[in-house]
Amino acid sequence: MNKSAKQRSLENRILKRLKGVPLEAAKLLFADPSLQAIQEYANVVSIKRLGFNDHGPVHMRTAALNTITMFELLHDAGIEMNLEKEGVGTAEDSLTAVVLASLLHDLGMSVTRDTHEILSIQLALPYIDSILDQVIPANEHLRKTAIRSIAIEGIFGHMATRTIHSLEAGLVLIGDGSDMEKGRARIPAMLSAEPRVGDIHRTSASAIQKVKIIKGTEKPICIKVIMSNSVGFFQIEEVFFPKINNSTVKQFIELYAGVEGREMLRYL
Repeated sequence: MNKSAKQRSLENRILKRLKGVPLEAAKLLFADPSLQAIQEYANVVSIKRLGFNDHGPVHMRTAALNTITMFELLHDAGIEMNLEKEGVGTAEDSLTAVVLASLLHDLGMSVTRDTHEILSIQLALPYIDSILDQVIPANEHLRKTAIRSIAIEGIFGHMATRTIHSLEAGLVLIGDGSDMEKGRARIPAMLSAEPRVGDIHRTSASAIQKVKIIKGTEKPICIKVIMSNSVGFFQIEEVFFPKINNSTVKQFIELYAGVEGREMLRYL
């Protein structure tokens, strides 16, 4: 497989953060040439045909790394995911589900933008089932079903247009939305696939310089969005903040945004 240096770097960073079943699942995904082809073609459709931004291998790995970071912060704060609270899985199982969802959530972009989350589920299911068959014992049917269902919910809800209920799916939603450095912010579904030159969405997205996900002072997760100029606030208020508002992990997040070198504005 001909992977870019950026993609390989992200894969190495992800693998270093994982162990056990989540690590094995990620290794299997990264080694699959057919999955690589779908992710690469998703970028062809997104960028060359539809005029959108990165929805390919690099974006999906960036979203996964963001999600893993937030998962670790919640876990370190003693917050249980739904699979733990419901007694059907472990923290490792929840992490497996969010890794699968994050790395597969945009496969539907290889077909079209409209309801691509539904198409992503259809395209992702064979990979999810194959991987779970390899990493989960054959007799643990409930455990496998739970991980599968959470992964599907994570894909289903990543556009913030569908109601989700698990913390795991909420992390996938924010992990996806947090990939907005230097013009990678997701453009709302209502926006034309071919925005005009100077469109406020593109201008504001290009102002986002850095997104930091760190331990919060009052809440487990702190997200800091640093921008080059104030037009970036449009991106935060119109694209990113609504995603957080629709996420099940909103209660655990501090959100700050500001122009580099100036005081940060707190949203949450």
